[in-house]
Amino acid sequence: MRRDVHIAIKGPSKCGKSWLRQKCLTDAIIVQCRIGMTVEDIYRQALSSIGVQFDVQRSSETNVSAEISGGGELKIPIVAKAKADVSGSIEHNLGSGVSLDFTTSIQNLEFVANSIIRSGKRLVVEDFHYLDLRTREKLAFDLKTFWDYNCKLIIIGVWTQTNLLTSMNPDLTGRIEEISVSWKAEELGEVIRLGSQALNIEIDYNIQKDIIADSFGNVGILQSLLLKLVEDEADIEETQVAKFYITNPDFYINAAKAYATQLDGRYQQFAQTLSSGIRQRKKSTGIYALAMEAIVKAKDEQLMYGFSRDEMFMIANRKEPRVKKGNLKTVLGKLVELQKPEAGRSLVISYDESIDSIFAVDLQFLFYRKHHTMQWPWEEMAEEARQQSLFDEDSEP
Repeated sequence: MRRDVHIAIKGPSKCGKSWLRQKCLTDAIIVQCRIGMTVEDIYRQALSSIGVQFDVQRSSETNVSAEISGGGELKIPIVAKAKADVSGSIEHNLGSGVSLDFTTSIQNLEFVANSIIRSGKRLVVEDFHYLDLRTREKLAFDLKTFWDYNCKLIIIGVWTQTNLLTSMNPDLTGRIEEISVSWKAEELGEVIRLGSQALNIEIDYNIQKDIIADSFGNVGILQSLLLKLVEDEADIEETQVAKFYITNPDFYINAAKAYATQLDGRYQQFAQTLSSGIRQRKKSTGIYALAMEAIVKAKDEQLMYGFSRDEMFMIANRKEPRVKKGNLKTVLGKLVELQKPEAGRSLVISYDESIDSIFAVDLQFLFYRKHHTMQWPWEEMAEEARQQSLFDEDSEP
């Protein structure tokens, strides 16, 4: 953070990205990205959180809009200094006499940068992966301008490509540092060792190997499994006077089963929400179903590092020759919105258009399918689609 660079922190869900940021930066301007947000929405939310008033900005070719705080004045001559006593928003059609005070507009990156700098805080953009590709690319280009104004941002999200933001804007080379939060098997083993030492316990080596393998390089999963094993199965909640040995393999079998059962509601909801959305795409139900069937059966490594559209197309096309590669891309691009993240549901899988691949945002999904047998609805949906010839291109908005 002392370096003269932006910081990008990448890694899967529950790997410790936000914890790392909180550990190093206790006071920040946090903007949580959501589906459909624009870069202007990010700057608007950032300035609002630090109490900075800003002027109207263009929201389209025909309208200007403003977000105002109590007592703010809009610089629009045609409405005679419209004042607001409460926070809200105002829109007016553009016409002769309308003026925009660009010096205090969120369109003015110098104003945005200086406002953030004066606050003494750092702007953190969380869940960057929720933004669409065009918005991510726009932010990547804005980051160069922010760097010129000596305003350094922290971007946090889930992506697999190395130096993603630099690939979107090569001018960021040397101006951004990407940190990948990942865990090697030996590092997860060190977590177990330190925790065992603190509790004065010892976990059988083979049980440790199973826990590490089932964590898929994710410390959040590791901690959840250890909690089930040590507290629920071994009944240990505090440091032991005499060293306690956890050697019964059934303890871990039960712990893993209990954790998978705990996750059941989440993935039942995931399947239900997604299948309900798919059934509404009448003409292309079959493509969605075949794509999801391939995804849930993909190898762990594919879902961790990227399951390409080429690989998925080969699988789907073998089962149904009517599936076209171009149509598959349209379908993959809509899988995020079909999971309804705007309703507060966390993403399970995501599509990265920049590398044309699907990957698991939530690695618990890999653990769940390994330890819990679930009748996914995709196979049945694909068969229904074959009978009704529902493999046309998805042309719905």
